[in-house]
This record gives sequence, C-alpha cells and structure tokens, in this order.
Amino acid sequence: MNEVAFGTVLIAMLGGAIRVSTPFMFVALGETLTEKSGRINLGLEANLVLGAMLAYAISYHSGSPWLGVLAAGGGGLCLGVMHGYICKLPRVNDIAVGIAMMSLGTGLAFFFGKPYIQPSAPRLESLPLGGWSDVPELRAALEVNPLFFVGILVALFFWWAFANTRFGLVVRITGDSAPAARAMGIDVDLVRLLSTALGGFLAGIGGAFLSLSYPGSWNEGLSSGQGLMAVALVIFARWNPLRCIAAALLFGAAGAIGPALQSVGISQGYYFFNAAPYILTLFIMIAAAKSKASAREAPGELSIVK
Repeated sequence: MNEVAFGTVLIAMLGGAIRVSTPFMFVALGETLTEKSGRINLGLEANLVLGAMLAYAISYHSGSPWLGVLAAGGGGLCLGVMHGYICKLPRVNDIAVGIAMMSLGTGLAFFFGKPYIQPSAPRLESLPLGGWSDVPELRAALEVNPLFFVGILVALFFWWAFANTRFGLVVRITGDSAPAARAMGIDVDLVRLLSTALGGFLAGIGGAFLSLSYPGSWNEGLSSGQGLMAVALVIFARWNPLRCIAAALLFGAAGAIGPALQSVGISQGYYFFNAAPYILTLFIMIAAAKSKASAREAPGELSIVK
C-alpha cells in the first residue's frame, strides 16, 4: 500500500469512526447510567431497533427528522420504563428481563416497520466541517451529524454530574450499596426505574441515528447487534462516560476498517475486517473477566459482580 492509499484509508477510518461510533455512544451512555444505579439492561438492542423504526416512520409521515429523533427517544423511554418496573418486582432477574425485552422490542419494530422498508424518509443533515480542506475525502469524512456532538455533551454532563451533583451521588450510592441508600432515605426502586428509563431514552436516540443518518434507511438488520456490543463497551470504559466516547470511537474505527480498505481497492479479507467490531467485543469481554480494575470499579449492586 503506497502513502496516498494509506492516507486515504486513515481518512476513511476517521470518517467511519465518527459515523459508526454515534449509536454506540448513545447506547453506552444509557447503559452506563443504568448500571451506575445497580441494574443491567441487556435489552437496549431492542431500544435501538425500535428507536430506528419509530424515527424513520415519524420522519416519513411528518417530514421532520427531528420529530423522528424525539419519537425514537420516546419509544426507548417506554421500553426502559417497562424494564425498570418489571425489575423492581420480587425475585425478578434483570438479565432475564432484558433478554425478554429485547425480543419484545425487536418484534414490535419488525411488525410495525414492514411498511417503511421501501419508502424514503427525510434524513438528518450533517454539518460540513471540512470546508477548509481541498481534499474531497477529508471533506466527506468531516461531514458530522449533530447527534455526534449531542452525545459528547451528554457524556460530559454525566461525567460532571456523577462527581459533583446530588443526582450523581444518589445514583452512585444506589448502585454501590442498596442498603446504604435505603438508610439515607433514598427510594432505590425509583432511582433505578428513572435511570433505566433515561438509559432507554438515550438508546432510542442512537437508533434514530442509524435510520436517519448512517446508513440512513430502515430494515430489519439495521443494528447488527450494536446494542449488545455497547454493553461490552461500558465494561471496557469502566463505567466512565468520558471513556465511553473513546471506546465508541474505537468500535467505530474497527467497523470502518473494511469499507476503508475497499475504498482503495483492497477487497481481500473484506468480510473478516467487517467482523472486527465483533472480534473486538469478544476480546474485551475476555479481558474484562480477568481485569481486577474492572472488578474494583464496577457498581457493587450489579448482578454480574455478586
């Protein structure tokens, strides 16, 4: 590979990292909040898929993609509330509920989304941040969707709030020790319900990006398991919102390797490189299982550390 081709690949990976990382970022931030409160939601794949379908349908009927984004968040919020309410019942396992919610949400999305596979809905416009460059590839790479910046702002807010606000303190205490939280007069069930609901809302927004920006259509294979991979991303980021940004960009770059190489005519091993995010997820889960640092930083009330 010559220097020009190598530079083209790097630029393509930069653009791909920004695009592909956005849904990862929203789902990971939602799951970070949920797990900080002491609950795991494996059903965020459903929030992602249902959010993508609702965003596309509402954008198609209303002509406003931003109304679609709100609808996607609302769909994710509803699934989050259902998950949170069921999990507060006695002797209910949050992992099992998450798997059930994943089946329910994806089933609803596939059933109600069939009429929207063919029609074209208005998409979210990207911001052309590369106008200063004379390189077409760089200009294309720097066409960034506003939701990417929204995700960064949410991560910064969570990072600040967990360390400096009563809201963050309540969530962290609830996630670390439910008995201590109850002793302080905190309604543990309510905190976890609200955290799970807001986490579901953010995951739904991530789905809106998939259908209204990149790849920018609705079909039943749209998410490709990104909701589940984002759970591994949270462990990799050690429940830190800022690390979620870096981890999401890493996953995004991994997902962009295949298309980036194909853009310079390298097609050998294309399907292997397309599997890079899944391989990365596997290695992350293996590394996290052996990591003492992850065990130390995990919220104490999570079922996976008990």
